[in-house]
Amino acid sequence: MPESPERETMEMDVLLVGAGPANLACAIRLKQLVEEHNKHHPDEQLAPEIYLIEKAAEIGHHQMSGAVLDPRAIKRLIPDWLDKGAPVEAQCGEANQDGFFMLKEGVEKLKPVFAPSYLHNRGNYVISLQKFAAWLGKQAESMGINIFPGFAGAEILYSADGTKVEGVTTRDMGVSRWGERKGEFQPGMDLRAKVTVLGEGTRGSLAKHLIPKLKLDEGRNPQIYQLGCKEVWKLSDEGRAMLKPGDVLHTMGWPLDPMKVFGGGWVYGMADGKASIGLVMGLDYSDPAFDPHAAFQKWKTHPWIAKLLKGGELLHYGAKTIPDGGYFSMPELTHDGVMLVGDTAGFLNGMRLKGVHLAMESGIMAAEAIFSCIKLQDFSKQSLHRYRNIFETSDAKKELWKVRNFRQGFTRGKLFGMANVAFGFVTGGMSLLGNRMSVPHIDGHSYEKLATPGTTPPTPKNRFDDKLTFDKLKDVYFSGTSHEEDQPCHLQVTDPDICVTKCYTEYGNPCQHFCPANVYEIVPKEQAVGASPQLDKEGKGKTTERGAVLKINASNCVHCKTCDIKDPYQVINWVVPEGGQGPVYSDC
Repeated sequence: MPESPERETMEMDVLLVGAGPANLACAIRLKQLVEEHNKHHPDEQLAPEIYLIEKAAEIGHHQMSGAVLDPRAIKRLIPDWLDKGAPVEAQCGEANQDGFFMLKEGVEKLKPVFAPSYLHNRGNYVISLQKFAAWLGKQAESMGINIFPGFAGAEILYSADGTKVEGVTTRDMGVSRWGERKGEFQPGMDLRAKVTVLGEGTRGSLAKHLIPKLKLDEGRNPQIYQLGCKEVWKLSDEGRAMLKPGDVLHTMGWPLDPMKVFGGGWVYGMADGKASIGLVMGLDYSDPAFDPHAAFQKWKTHPWIAKLLKGGELLHYGAKTIPDGGYFSMPELTHDGVMLVGDTAGFLNGMRLKGVHLAMESGIMAAEAIFSCIKLQDFSKQSLHRYRNIFETSDAKKELWKVRNFRQGFTRGKLFGMANVAFGFVTGGMSLLGNRMSVPHIDGHSYEKLATPGTTPPTPKNRFDDKLTFDKLKDVYFSGTSHEEDQPCHLQVTDPDICVTKCYTEYGNPCQHFCPANVYEIVPKEQAVGASPQLDKEGKGKTTERGAVLKINASNCVHCKTCDIKDPYQVINWVVPEGGQGPVYSDC
């Protein structure tokens, strides 16, 4: 790669990276505070420059969730949100189905499972997070917030001594897969800000390097992650009779072995006869050949779900990881010049299966702290720490504290986990092991080694009927994802030899199983020239004993980050591709 190009620099007060609900709420609340201040202090006008960048081509394109919205945060941020046209699919009312159900193989009847009122959804709303984020983006733009979709934050800008964040460099455009500048080359920009707010979602490509560098995770539990695979269906008349708008059903049990994989499914009734369905699975499972996408397809063959979807039409597909470690896995929220919000900071209630309202509340709290810093013109760690102080006395903290030991219990097995949940209910969140339960490992290091060395074949495509169940490539088509083929691979393998040696023999290359988008394949090297980290331009390089290499189909990527999390040797580094690329989620 040629030497670094000259980059344009933009100066601003506040830079928000990622246009999810957390940063959009942050931008809106900060602008509200500035306007309120200026209204009451005509002689002390504030005019901070607030910029928000988003890697997707449009706001909302990379937003995916179930989703059931607790309206607590949006009511606080925009009290007349419904009057302003916020997109909701349906409200969960008294007449709606709402509960947890145990699935058994081959048994159509859903068996209800007791759930306390805390987990019920009366008064909540089924939403499409994609539509909701797009609407929040329009609210922010109408207030004068500078929003730039199609700009991917590629690198953190630090002070000379490396202790202070000073902004972000955006991704270069027009570079070939071999690192050569093409005719349309455009260097990224240096966006320099007094405070940078990282709201990149789960396992943010900037935050994952910043957190250990600045030791923001010191003394914390490692984060625990889950992967959710989702489809949106148009139901037949028979399906509509089974599921009404606003119905919220969560499933437990089959097809997941509860002793091996934590997780469960959801079925939400949307407007216009549509259904949001999905399966969420903990990424702390130990079987290197487990295929989350195949498990999701199998889940759909349960008699009740198959009956619901019969005669219907698949509209959309997506996959996303979520942080499920809880309060004790949350990193420090601030450092000099930087703040973390939303999924990036672990704002998710795993027991309630909700995070959108918590993400928004994190953005609101961050905005209140930033506003104080703007008035003081002090963006040091000490000044920004006001964000943490606000959080510690907030409804969000109270909610997360009640479930602070929920997920850790299940890392020790189903029976321990269930007993731990029951104990937590009666003790205000205590665990069977005390006030704080540790986590025994990080997700990528939880595999058991293979008894017989060698790669394990992926799930056969003939397992799927293309009516109810679909292979990964068919589902990826419904994600709308696309990437420029001739660009550096955004799925960097930092030690390519491991893929064809240790990972091949010890774990059977689990990337070809855990990826829900068929990005990773083990193929003869002749089939992977230009798409394998093991091969050079001429197709030469190290292979397995059978002449195979890892092929990376980067254009399939749906930006879920599973590979970055679950790779056993942590040699896959997910970085941003060129801005404006990736999935185009609709109704998700």
